[in-house]
Amino acid sequence: MIKNRKSLEEYKAGILEENRAILAQAITLVESNLSTDSELASSLVQEILPFSGNSIRIGITGVPGVGKSTFIEAFGKMLLEKGKKVAVLAVDPSSQKTKGSILGDKTRMEKLAADRRAFIRPSPSGSTLGGVSAKTREAMLLCEAAGYDVILVETVGVGQSETAVKGMVDFFLLLMLPGAGDELQGIKKGIMEMADGVLINKADGENIQAAKKAKTQYRNALHLFPPSENGWYPSVITGSSLTGEGLDECWEMVEKYQEKMLDSGYFELNRAEQRLRWLDEYVQYLLGKAFHEQAKVQNLLASEREHVKEGKISPLTFARKLVNVFFENFQIKNS
Repeated sequence: MIKNRKSLEEYKAGILEENRAILAQAITLVESNLSTDSELASSLVQEILPFSGNSIRIGITGVPGVGKSTFIEAFGKMLLEKGKKVAVLAVDPSSQKTKGSILGDKTRMEKLAADRRAFIRPSPSGSTLGGVSAKTREAMLLCEAAGYDVILVETVGVGQSETAVKGMVDFFLLLMLPGAGDELQGIKKGIMEMADGVLINKADGENIQAAKKAKTQYRNALHLFPPSENGWYPSVITGSSLTGEGLDECWEMVEKYQEKMLDSGYFELNRAEQRLRWLDEYVQYLLGKAFHEQAKVQNLLASEREHVKEGKISPLTFARKLVNVFFENFQIKNS
């Protein structure tokens, strides 16, 4: 249980008053896996729902080493200068040994974090696929209710299931390194197809010419893909977190995208579909949690798990047995 847990009214009031400390505590609440905390968190999300949804949600991804955190700090500071309030949900890779967050993005965005108009929340990705925290959606809604205009979601890095971030943001920005060449062949087609914009980062110093060449190559590659269902053609730009080049152009690209999607009705349609997808995923999560917490399932797993490990029982057969035990016990419990 969370220490000094507040009441529903205290969490709600603090968030609506734009209290960063209470917002951080509220996100800790929604990230908790304890049943008592989960119930309170669900009530809180429901309470603040009417005050959310007024931001632009931007997912930022790219290969490790592309400079996501440095870019986000520079981009975030530029947005603050434009009068925006910025929330950054930075998802760190989780150590498979300690299950802890291992990069500490907050320490790498010190200047942005020091500004009271910005809010930075690093969260471990845990075992969640897609490079995002299991509770990123809830955290976004809380940040929106707290008055943040732009929500930046930094993901772990491009991987097999990285595109999960696309299912919870409005604009998906892919950061790439200068010097496409052979590297272009290794880009996952799915990531490129889902990108609403591509920014060639670190386009400064000796990298400028390589970045220009990469821009042309990525732009040509994108033209080979079929047009997006929303009618948007992704732009490819170059930028530098050190010099600030391309940051304004990147924001203009996002604004142009938002304006076009709002005019066409796709913006709300996309969010509606995301909410339904969230519903399906959360139902699966709750069922899985209930399944693994059931005592008879736990006992059966403890007694026969080794048989599966040794190849004496088929995983398929044992899985069906576990599910049957779960439903039989569920029916008895609820009869």
